[in-house]
Amino acid sequence: MATALCPGSFDPVTLGHIDIIERSARHFERVIVAVIRNPQKTQSLFTLEERQEMLAEALAHLGNVEIAFFKGLLVEFARDNGADAIVKGLRAVSDFDYELQMAQMNQRLTGIDTFFLSTSPLYSFLSSSLVREVARFGGDVSGMVPGHVNQRLLARFTGGGGEDS
Repeated sequence: MATALCPGSFDPVTLGHIDIIERSARHFERVIVAVIRNPQKTQSLFTLEERQEMLAEALAHLGNVEIAFFKGLLVEFARDNGADAIVKGLRAVSDFDYELQMAQMNQRLTGIDTFFLSTSPLYSFLSSSLVREVARFGGDVSGMVPGHVNQRLLARFTGGGGEDS
């Protein structure tokens, strides 16, 4: 059974993340979406548990996708969970430079391969940090995140939100 690992901080999950995970789910029998604590990001907007909840709702339609939380080396988590590959989405050349270096290190450490998927042009500009920034200042991110995530962003930054639309 071929298992792929899709890691990320998902703070918050965007439509770009969902696109990559859905496409991975079409090519692998099992996909583990790993919510990681990024040590380079000093403060998260949402807790790890909140991020897992948002992902679970956004990915409920995919029967071969699991969501997990981990700390530590990605390759150790991959090995412990039987992952055959890591899947990463690439938005731009700048992503490739960093991700290639990480892929080569991961391959050197454990032999695991990384597959790169180019992000859909609809989402090539999207990042969680950009979504957070726009939402923080009252911008409309409803076309960039699932509806339930938009509601959480509204609630976090304005105290509003109401029901999912």
